[in-house]
Amino acid sequence: MTGSARGGRDAGRPNSQDEGGGREGGASAGSDGAAATFDVPDMDCPSCAGKVKRSVSKLDGIEDVDPRIASGRLTVTYDAGATTADDIEDRIEKAGYRVEGRSEATVSLSVPGMDCASCAGKVESALDRVEGVETHETRPTTGSVSVAYDERAVSPDDLVSAVEGAGYEVTDAKGQGGDTDGSVSGDERGRDSIWTSSRAVKTWISGVFLTIGLAFEFFLPGSNAQVASALGTELLLADVLFLLAVATGGQAILRNGYYSARNLNLDIDFLMSVAIVGALLASLAFGEALYFEAATLAFLFSVAELLERYSMDRARNSLRELMDLSPDEATVKRGDGTETVPVEAVEPGDVVVVRPGEKIPMDGTVETGGSAVNQAPITGESVPVDKTVGDDVYAGSINEDGYLEIRVTAAASDNTLSRIVEMVEDAQSKKTEREQFVERFSAYYTPVVVAFAVVVTLGTPFVFGVGWPTAVVYGLTLLVLACPCAFVISTPVSVVSGITSAAKNGVLIKGGSHLEAMGAVDVVAFDKTGTLTSGELTVTDVVPLNGNSEAEVLRCARGLEERSEHPVGEAIVAAANSAGVDGRTVDDFESLTGKGVRATLDGTPHIAGKPGLFEELGFDLEHVHATTDGGVVTQTAQEICERNDCVDLLHGTVPELQSEGKTVVLVGTADELEGVIAVADEVRPEAERAVARLKELGVSRTVMLTGDNERTARAIAERVGVDEYRAELLPEEKVDSVRELIDTSEDGGVAMIGDGINDAPALATATVGIAMGAAGTDTALETADIALMADDLAKLPYLYELANDANGVIRQNIWASLGIKALLAVAVPFGYVPIWLAVLAGDAGMTVGVTSNAMRLARLRPEGE
Repeated sequence: MTGSARGGRDAGRPNSQDEGGGREGGASAGSDGAAATFDVPDMDCPSCAGKVKRSVSKLDGIEDVDPRIASGRLTVTYDAGATTADDIEDRIEKAGYRVEGRSEATVSLSVPGMDCASCAGKVESALDRVEGVETHETRPTTGSVSVAYDERAVSPDDLVSAVEGAGYEVTDAKGQGGDTDGSVSGDERGRDSIWTSSRAVKTWISGVFLTIGLAFEFFLPGSNAQVASALGTELLLADVLFLLAVATGGQAILRNGYYSARNLNLDIDFLMSVAIVGALLASLAFGEALYFEAATLAFLFSVAELLERYSMDRARNSLRELMDLSPDEATVKRGDGTETVPVEAVEPGDVVVVRPGEKIPMDGTVETGGSAVNQAPITGESVPVDKTVGDDVYAGSINEDGYLEIRVTAAASDNTLSRIVEMVEDAQSKKTEREQFVERFSAYYTPVVVAFAVVVTLGTPFVFGVGWPTAVVYGLTLLVLACPCAFVISTPVSVVSGITSAAKNGVLIKGGSHLEAMGAVDVVAFDKTGTLTSGELTVTDVVPLNGNSEAEVLRCARGLEERSEHPVGEAIVAAANSAGVDGRTVDDFESLTGKGVRATLDGTPHIAGKPGLFEELGFDLEHVHATTDGGVVTQTAQEICERNDCVDLLHGTVPELQSEGKTVVLVGTADELEGVIAVADEVRPEAERAVARLKELGVSRTVMLTGDNERTARAIAERVGVDEYRAELLPEEKVDSVRELIDTSEDGGVAMIGDGINDAPALATATVGIAMGAAGTDTALETADIALMADDLAKLPYLYELANDANGVIRQNIWASLGIKALLAVAVPFGYVPIWLAVLAGDAGMTVGVTSNAMRLARLRPEGE
């Protein structure tokens, strides 16, 4: 839930990032590490930045000064125990620059016990009462709270105290300065066994007392003697055992209920506390013991809480696994040796050593060595990728079998894996329409059910003729059903499961709303170059003519194109290199703009270029002899020739190749054609299957949008099987096409997939924008709503299927949790729902049920993996 933003500030502000890539503001408690960002508009040149930096650095406790000229902002990380933001502001002004504003600091608190909506409500209420808190954002699904505050009015320790005052332990606090103390982190504590915690031990003791009490109550009535009396009411041995069960199992419940009352929260802890205390008071008031009911509530609800915590930890573990991908230490070259240091101490430019079997600790470029690298944790690629000198590698990927030295290109906090984790965390705060509906509905649900409980308690003795003790039990049962915990958690836990599952498979979804929207789209629009095709030109056909071999044609073409900078020429040279064809002596090279090239190879003039160039030079392209092994290589044999290998390049071979979307280059001397080479941006091998699979999954319409010519577009469209194509589009025309598709879609919306850079306007216009091959690419990560980390189109059907399944799971969870509680509530006045069933089915059962249902999303895998 997002708390109210005091002072009208944007609740999303603490998570925003500025041009420098760092967070705006930040603070941490415990170690007193803090950070603040100052608006210094006059700091507009390197000299200005240097002056400000030197002035601020004179203060004690300054850890880092980061001036950003482009934005006119200064971010300072400092020890809050040695200096303050006011002191820093004073030093900036003493350097001769005015400070127009200062961003609030931020701190992220780990609160593992905050695992439901009602828990979050208590924490929010506590923070709302702290002077100086600007905004706060609670995330029950990860057990964390992000707080933006004015450090002139409040300290991080005050925030920790406020949360703990609401009844929740803060196990860790982080700001831009890092960990707040040396205590065990929230992640580490979260991994301790829930079933052996102090709460669990008290619960099991409570269960023992309850069981023994039941034995005396129902199986050994003769031994169930009176042992005491209270206010004139007898206390039997079983009653005392039930009271002991309440005292041990209900201790945490009553404690949390106290905090709920203090924070004016009508949540499950308060309602359960009222139910337990009400049962005890009713026992004294009516003289009919309800100690068994109180003990049952205390024990079963404690079990329910443990189950809920266990279920929520299953969801949280998926994010923890992402965080654990990157190692904590790196081996860095220092002089003639190496040194093992924390990854936070490694800086861009350092060289890290990665041995076989080790995880790569940082983003970087291979400087020495070669190896197969398993990039599945980052890109979802199932097959290791060969890496050699000059190739990029990502933190968290695994070095399979070789020795690597890697030049670091990004700090630990700014590498690809860190950005993925950060975006996955941020994605959970972007609520879907269903989440917003659930929150609105739950605000009315609890008061209505509590009112119904009062009516049932007061009315059933008159309507159904039951006794007052029974009526009280009915009312207490309804109080148990009054908190919509399972209903509220049903959507966010599904979103978290879907987003983290996708991240593990190389798909980064930047918000639950995008996951929801992707599952509803009925039109998918594709960019051509770099999406349906590889984006790189390659030689696809070599047709030797007049007795030459393929190798001889490539040898001549290589000599002619070696000095050309045209992409077609580069593709031909690459093909010749792959074929092991030697070069030739080149003289008198000349580029014929828009037509081809001319050069002298080993003393003989040669030409390579478009068919039109050779027509201009007088070549007969209708009557050329192909080099064959005696067979017929073409269907365009000409009767006018006495040989059976005659081809018509002008009307046969060239148009056929061009109709396949290929660029045709002829190679020859001044007197004779030597061969034909076709170059194309090849269709991705997975493109046809991806398009077909999308249609199988329910996409009603697929469209290709390209700036390429009509002939090439038609060839590619037919090859991959899209329903329609639109060619020769300018960027703004692509945007218009996307808008038109949205207007004509069946209310499901349009997903646009492109490279995230050239197609940015179209991606932004679409209902869902998807970027291809975003790993290591800042622009692609920032542009799209969803990013396919690997350059693999096969992940698109997986994404669509996951989104569809997630929407289905969310609907199932909402209606199941709401429907079962409603049925139980309606059945209570008729005596069909004992109090233990309300606890187990209405609370624990539904919480475990919706969480387990959401976890099913983690089992979905891309096709073929």
